[in-house]
Amino acid sequence: MREGIHPEYYQATVTCNCGNTFVTGSTKKEIHVEICSKCHSFYTGQQKSAAARGRIDKFNKKYGIKA
Repeated sequence: MREGIHPEYYQATVTCNCGNTFVTGSTKKEIHVEICSKCHSFYTGQQKSAAARGRIDKFNKKYGIKA
């Protein structure tokens, strides 16, 4: 491998908007993200209920049912 062409590699601290932090390897020292595995609906189990609510709302709107 050639010398001097590779970027520096750091132990980066990743910070999510929800407040969760973890350490990973990166060429940046700090990384800020909007969504992580602690707050994403796929990982928290909220995805199924959100999808069901959308189908129920669509059904109610189609048939004019007031909740």
